[in-house]
Amino acid sequence: MTLRVAANGIDIAYESIGSPDGRPLLLIMGLGAQLTHWDDGFCELLVEQGHHVVRFDNRDAGLSTHLHDQGAPTTGAPSAYLLDDLADDTAGFMDAIGWPAAHVAGASMGGMIAQSLAIRYPARVLTLTSIMSTPGPTVAPPTESAFAALTARPAADRAAVMAQALETYTVIGSPGYAMDRARVVQRAGRAFDRCFDPAGTGRQLAAIMASGDRTDLLASLTMPALVLHGEDDPLIPVEGGRATAAAIPGARLVTYPGMGHDLPEPLWPEIAREIAKLTGA
Repeated sequence: MTLRVAANGIDIAYESIGSPDGRPLLLIMGLGAQLTHWDDGFCELLVEQGHHVVRFDNRDAGLSTHLHDQGAPTTGAPSAYLLDDLADDTAGFMDAIGWPAAHVAGASMGGMIAQSLAIRYPARVLTLTSIMSTPGPTVAPPTESAFAALTARPAADRAAVMAQALETYTVIGSPGYAMDRARVVQRAGRAFDRCFDPAGTGRQLAAIMASGDRTDLLASLTMPALVLHGEDDPLIPVEGGRATAAAIPGARLVTYPGMGHDLPEPLWPEIAREIAKLTGA
């Protein structure tokens, strides 16, 4: 069931999975993605490892507040917000659901938000897991084909959105694992039905590009940290994960051959176990 709370001046939509007695684990999704992009099956594996999982929609995604009045970003115009603002949203959301602190895991842009949250609110982050992410927009730039897929003109209707999702994940997905085409299509259709806002995705991308590099600030972190990355990620190449792990004192880096810019289902159990080891299973 999707719930909503007010936080940091916006409304945030979220879902709670597992027993409130479990270790609190907050999942932060990436660019243009919704809470539904954390697959139900993966979340259940995290619950089986003893977590109380909460996943939510960032601003300008899903059922959370969209800044429609800001319009689509234009070249040369200032970004409507920064990743720090998304981190502030997250801290406010934690206040709203009564979590003084939590284990935090973020994927792609979600990893960037998680990093910013840990920098700005270190006492709120028990452990940090940064997945297929990077400490800055110019660290580990995408391949030409991945960048083209990321910036392709948005599809206009449900069927086209599902077809485009297949095209995108053919480029940025995991070459070492067979694509679950049905799951990709179903997830894209579900996301379209919940919300379709390409301009919101554009504002999120502008925030990434305007937020600068966090490398030096990550050196101040003291919480246990885990960095997970695919060795065949064309959108944020593995050098982004290596740079993240190198920047955070004591961070553990785990890379996966054949994994691209997604979470292949065969790796879910291993990834869930790695997160659980970090959070204290």
